[in-house]
Amino acid sequence: MALPLQLLLRAARTVGLVLFYYAFSIGITFYNKWLMKGFHFPLFMTLVHLVMIFCLSALTRSAMQGWTGKPRVLLSWTQYLTKVAPTAVATALDIGLSNWSFLFITISLYTMTKSSAVLFILFFSLVFRLEEPNPFLIVVVLLIASGLFMFTYESTQFNMEGFVLVLLASFIGGIRWTLTQILMQKAELGLQNPVDTMYHLQPLMLIGLFPLFLYNEGLSLCVSDKLFRVSELPPLLYSLLTLSVGGCLAFGLGFSEFLLVSKTSSLTLSIAGIFKEVCTLLLAAALMGDRMSLVNWLGFAVCLSGISLHVGLKTYYSKGKVSQSRLQTSKGGAPELELPLLHHSEGEEEGDEREIVH
Repeated sequence: MALPLQLLLRAARTVGLVLFYYAFSIGITFYNKWLMKGFHFPLFMTLVHLVMIFCLSALTRSAMQGWTGKPRVLLSWTQYLTKVAPTAVATALDIGLSNWSFLFITISLYTMTKSSAVLFILFFSLVFRLEEPNPFLIVVVLLIASGLFMFTYESTQFNMEGFVLVLLASFIGGIRWTLTQILMQKAELGLQNPVDTMYHLQPLMLIGLFPLFLYNEGLSLCVSDKLFRVSELPPLLYSLLTLSVGGCLAFGLGFSEFLLVSKTSSLTLSIAGIFKEVCTLLLAAALMGDRMSLVNWLGFAVCLSGISLHVGLKTYYSKGKVSQSRLQTSKGGAPELELPLLHHSEGEEEGDEREIVH
């Protein structure tokens, strides 16, 4: 009786963690779309979120340090500007352009177009030699690209400006996740914990996005009655409260992803991410009135099949590499020297799989 009960508790914990992840991931998507209906300053919203994520990350790091008694990693200025800056700028542009696109497109079109980031992550993974080329990748690329074409074909709610913005965000997202993977895999930096990574990324992200905000929204925000020209205190407090909610959701998303992976596996996060796209589209159709034809739904199914194939291939090849490495270690006669490297390699493969999907 103990074993079935243990399996039941583990399954319940996994379901709870997945739902916890869904709450933040789906919640921030609908929140951004809802906020953009009345607050047309997506870049300023992103800056506020970055400040809140930095503050919450700093508090979390302090709590973790007090709990464990071990000091958290703090990079030098040289490492910070040379190693972290490219990742921070790419991340800021990805998030900023994604939020910007909500001014023009529906949630369903955003969700579908954003899934094309897998193509760009694959491309840059091959460029940086994080991914080994194999013929199945061609099938993955064709499935995702054709699914995206079918989804946008004769769409009644298609908007070219928003589509270009989110497609550009997906392209930059390919650079972002590839650089993030490299950053977190460098043991000498000590940024394996996502909370430490978020803490170090936010200031440079804020600096990188600020010039674009000044150019596009600075003047209009100064003369807007939403913040600086507000005549009464309650509307100002309402705006600040709604912006703060988004910052908490953004931090919770990163934390829930890390919690799900640490308590289950990266494969669980990958599969959960696929079903999350389905849930998002169904909710968008039911709550936001997004209209999708049969061809659009077929395109979405084709795209999901490409992403699912990629997840399956990553899992298969990762397990094969780990098994082969362990076999070589057992024959090498020096397991005490090789096992730490092996364990680190396995962790890198799981981290790679997670970044590819998201």
